[in-house]
Amino acid sequence: MDLLHNILDPKWWLGLLGPFATIGVLGIIFAETGLLLGFFLPGDSLLVAAGVFSTAEAAKAIPGLEPLSFPVLLVVAPLCAIVGAQLGHHLGARYGRKMFDRPDSRLFKKEYVEKAEYYFQRFGPARAVVIARFIPIVRTFLNPVAGALGMDAKRFFLWNCVGAVLWTDSMLIFGRVVGSAVPNVDRYILPGAFVIILLSIIPIIREVMKSRKEGKAVQNPQGKHHRAASSGTPGEPGL
Repeated sequence: MDLLHNILDPKWWLGLLGPFATIGVLGIIFAETGLLLGFFLPGDSLLVAAGVFSTAEAAKAIPGLEPLSFPVLLVVAPLCAIVGAQLGHHLGARYGRKMFDRPDSRLFKKEYVEKAEYYFQRFGPARAVVIARFIPIVRTFLNPVAGALGMDAKRFFLWNCVGAVLWTDSMLIFGRVVGSAVPNVDRYILPGAFVIILLSIIPIIREVMKSRKEGKAVQNPQGKHHRAASSGTPGEPGL
């Protein structure tokens, strides 16, 4: 549990990275979007925390941490997100679905791939690439799924750029504003991270519940009236 707590705590990551925090955040953003095993890394909360700790006042709360470079983050974080996603798309286009043909483990679940494919099919390629940026796990797996399903590389690049800029810079700017406006904001980083994660997975929860309802409807398409009609009355054949 301590390891899970640390992984979800952006302050732990920034303290671990120390003077290399700016570079470390950029590397994590690349890994989360470009490497399948990076799905467990904190994307949203780390970006917000990076914005918060780009202020000198907030950075004092973590020993050895210098304020992160906000201009560098604003420019380079989208680039890292773009490059990471392009790598994922390239791998998916090159290796296809066999990339995902592996047994379930503690880290890898086939349902992650299925959920990414579901969003791709439901919203269409362009919207899915942008929307997925704001949904943990899905944003990692949708990129290779888009490549495996044959999304044109130029079209993917366009919407990848749009999604990357909207996602990274909105989170960074939000963190910067909060860090500048809220006294002792470092006390709220971990609770805030959990809130961000919760808000991010709400779309997944809604879609899972909707899928289950639709599955039940398919299994029992006409409900009680259908069963009553098919059973008929005693001694009579069903209609």
